[in-house]
Amino acid sequence: MIQDPQGVWPVVRLTLIVSGAALAISAAIGIPIGTWLGLARFRGRAWVRAVIYTGMGLPPVVVGLAVYLLLSRKGPLGDLGWLFTPAAMVVAQIIIAFPIVAGLTSAALEALDPELSAQVRSVGANARQEALVLLRQARGGLLAALLAAFGGIISEVGAAMLVGGNIEGRTRVLSTAVVLETRRGNFATAMALGGTLLFLAFVINAALLRLNVSPRLRR
Repeated sequence: MIQDPQGVWPVVRLTLIVSGAALAISAAIGIPIGTWLGLARFRGRAWVRAVIYTGMGLPPVVVGLAVYLLLSRKGPLGDLGWLFTPAAMVVAQIIIAFPIVAGLTSAALEALDPELSAQVRSVGANARQEALVLLRQARGGLLAALLAAFGGIISEVGAAMLVGGNIEGRTRVLSTAVVLETRRGNFATAMALGGTLLFLAFVINAALLRLNVSPRLRR
């Protein structure tokens, strides 16, 4: 039996809130750091890149465990009282999404023609203006970074389970709800929730892709 639609909407809403907040914060931090990593040349840059790229493959359950230990009662951030709240889920998803955004942003900028930077500087652009021009040229790569990060966090289960607890009405999101209903043997409900999750991902990805369509193609 499919779950009551009235019980699905809070889960959908929390999914969008948690993943949306995590993606926005990850983009706000990851794009500038990825831009710096892609354009700057400094000693130890290879090591920083290695750390970022390693972070792109972090297992969500390991991230969840780390955040759980930080936010647990005996952890260094236990006084915040965030464990088993949406805030803890956002923190975990930021840790998952940030390396993806930063790493792919850096890669997108490095893939640009090296002569483009010289051309921009030749017209008197400062470092900030140069970075903005190059980011605009690499917007396809930036979009890919955001899509990859969003896909990685909206569908993850391990971290959300560990730090959120899958509490009905408080921390239950679509991915954890699918696991719960499957364990209960409610396969029709699990399939319906899974379909909802896929539909949400499709709609948001389509909306983001539309932002990258050139004005010429929109006509």
